[in-house]
Amino acid sequence: MNLYVCIKQVPDTETKIKVNGDGSGIDTAGIKWIMSSYDEFGVEEALRLKEKTPGATVTVVSAGPDRVIETLRTALAMGADNAIHVELPETADSAMTAKAIAGTLKKEAKVDLVFFGKEALDVGASQVPQLVAAHLGIPAVTVVCGIEYSGSTLKCKREIEGGSFEMVEVAAPVVIAGSKGLNEPRYATLPNIMKAKKKEVKAVKLADIGVSTSDQRIKMKNLQLPPPKQAGKKIDGDAGAQAHQLAQALHNEAKVI
Repeated sequence: MNLYVCIKQVPDTETKIKVNGDGSGIDTAGIKWIMSSYDEFGVEEALRLKEKTPGATVTVVSAGPDRVIETLRTALAMGADNAIHVELPETADSAMTAKAIAGTLKKEAKVDLVFFGKEALDVGASQVPQLVAAHLGIPAVTVVCGIEYSGSTLKCKREIEGGSFEMVEVAAPVVIAGSKGLNEPRYATLPNIMKAKKKEVKAVKLADIGVSTSDQRIKMKNLQLPPPKQAGKKIDGDAGAQAHQLAQALHNEAKVI
């Protein structure tokens, strides 16, 4: 069984984001990069399935600039067998990314399952898994928090509105976009981290898969940070005085009553 996991490198959630000089994107200088946390569920799920399936292999794929190789090595240290770096520009949108990943997978000998996270932590568009599935001509099941495997058939538990769940039965090959609750991702051990540094990462160029910058549909024109929050106002006094001052502030300052 050939298992593939598509992962994205994103800024650490504690990173203070700055807009670059022309407003076309973020300033990447000094950013700590990590694997998007939802993608960790995809890696873990593929590894668990591999452990139950003799002869199965796990290949991780990441599209982006050269720095994403570091995140690919994180997945290799977790236990993945192979890694593919799709050389994509920093500015690539969901459409271009999906076409590049799908083009890469089409060149593989056989693809049984493709795992993603349900969305990336930085953009949160939740588009790439479905777009990749469309390019490959296979089904996609998103927001998956549980899977039962039976041969080539999967029963996927999905989160839906109102705190409810639904079960979707689907046959491989299929794209699965995992969500929180699917599993508990493992930590990489030190020996595996050292081994991962020596593993080969296959490089795929856009020209090799028929992708170019013309496939990008969206370009950032004027990126802005949200305005800083105003300081709060503390009201002193007893309950009656506080209520009176609050009503006055809502009427005269906030103008909401």
